[in-house]
Amino acid sequence: MGDKLTAADSVADAERRIYAAPALEKGLDILEMLCRSDTPLSQKEIAKQLGRSVSEIYRMVSCLLERNYVSQVDENTYTITTKLYELSHVNPPTQRLLFEAMPVMQRLAKELDQSCHLTVYSQGKQLVLAKVDAPSGMGFSVRTGSELDVLISASGRVLLAFQNSETTKLWIEESIQRRPDQSNPQIEIILGTIRKIGYESVPSVQVRGLYAVSFPILDTQGRALAAITVPYAERIDQNQRKSIPEVTSLLGTAANTISIKVGGAARSALSV
Repeated sequence: MGDKLTAADSVADAERRIYAAPALEKGLDILEMLCRSDTPLSQKEIAKQLGRSVSEIYRMVSCLLERNYVSQVDENTYTITTKLYELSHVNPPTQRLLFEAMPVMQRLAKELDQSCHLTVYSQGKQLVLAKVDAPSGMGFSVRTGSELDVLISASGRVLLAFQNSETTKLWIEESIQRRPDQSNPQIEIILGTIRKIGYESVPSVQVRGLYAVSFPILDTQGRALAAITVPYAERIDQNQRKSIPEVTSLLGTAANTISIKVGGAARSALSV
């Protein structure tokens, strides 16, 4: 019996060798290492931790740089970019997010008679994945597919706040590179406040008279997959219109509902 198992194992090992892809495995090893590292690594450090020579990984790192999976921090060190994160949201996770979010967003828009939209981060900007207009037809809304700024918007700051420190730092750098005029020395303090209260609620700095309330859609680790936002437009002809605190409460409930539906965690279950 033991001999038969040994023979079977030998056949399996032989098959694995036939279909092995050493170059691909080296590239994946490098990506996985950089994903797990809290700090940028040099090629020498990568090679040492993988038990390989620098010459073995040089071409792999160059290819990953060219394809934008890895970025060069300085002359000697490298770090992971957000490309893997972005690809993970293309399909099917993004499709599931939209599938679960749209009914919740439609109910929310109807209850508030305000529009709402869903955004994700993408290389220094936000992309509007979905939006629902105010049922009455009067209000402020953004177009699906629009690109929005990050550092000065409620939704952008929410996306920045609910990430690990390395990702937040990288996204801030990318956002400043895209819009240097929006650099803010107080951004870390602002993001700390957002993490503490769990959302952002501020007057718009882009549209006069608009008030933006935004909550994160969280994964199991408490990181923002997306942000759901209500651009609150006041109506002077409606005395019974819901107040900003009421909007905040209902939007927070909607965000929690979507987070749970996509397999993430509600804010109350996390220490933020």
